Amino acid sequence: MSIAAERKAEVIKTNATKAGDTGSPEVQVAILSERIANLTEHFKTHGKDNHSRRGLLKLVSTRRSLLDYVKKKDEARYKAMLEKHNIRR
Repeated sequence: MSIAAERKAEVIKTNATKAGDTGSPEVQVAILSERIANLTEHFKTHGKDNHSRRGLLKLVSTRRSLLDYVKKKDEARYKAMLEKHNIRR
């Protein structure tokens, strides 16, 4: 499950650190969090969709790796990202 182009642009705009920023960890985590939320809703009605579940686990793993990178570089940014996206650690 992907997100609509308008929604993705909105997520990028709200999380960008500067103009034209699409690759910073903040933006990447925000996009991944949006996709994870969409898939979580999908599984409420399609509980046996194991192919999508594999994709969800991959997204969660990628987000975890990005968060670990940010934590290693700047603890304050890491905590702000967890708080902003309601991510449990």
